[in-house]
Amino acid sequence: MHGGRADSYQTSQPWHLAALRMRPVLRAAASAVHLDEVVLAHVRYRHRGWNQEDPLNDTYRALDELQQSAGQVPAILIGHSMGGRAALRAASHPQVHGVLALAPWLPPYEPAMQLSGKQAVVVHGERDRVTSPRDSADYIKRARAAGARAGIMLIRNGDHAMLRRSSLWHRTVTTVVTDLLRPQEHPADLTTASYAATVPLVL
Repeated sequence: MHGGRADSYQTSQPWHLAALRMRPVLRAAASAVHLDEVVLAHVRYRHRGWNQEDPLNDTYRALDELQQSAGQVPAILIGHSMGGRAALRAASHPQVHGVLALAPWLPPYEPAMQLSGKQAVVVHGERDRVTSPRDSADYIKRARAAGARAGIMLIRNGDHAMLRRSSLWHRTVTTVVTDLLRPQEHPADLTTASYAATVPLVL
């Protein structure tokens, strides 16, 4: 689930930079799974902007389509920036098992109650100047208070576009997706360490 803008009714296109930025993320996620067991997909937004929660509604529609085509399977949502916000909001959908939010846009009023009983990991660039690592850390505290298994990791010197230290961003995606899909197989993994940490883990 890619990023976008606060307000824009321009049609979202697959060649927009925000969408292209997610291709290596999807490849990193694919390396964590057996492709004969897992469905990988992009969420197609109607518009580039958040507007009136447009990306969230698009995500709900995509999850309903997934259920129709693949059945009642657990879903892991991966979103960047605005897509991270939409992914965390969409955790209210019964099919969502966990969320990986990359440099998410999380205003101070962003709700977290929908994460109760779910898993959520935020990975944020330490030097992000577009969205706030501090807001992400505060959000994780609220998610934990709501009953989520939640953690946050910071990419040292990382930026919003995930270009600086890109290989670490992608390795972290692979690790977290593996952990979210099969938590019982990784009792001492990085993701579990982030759940237990009282301060963000710095990578």
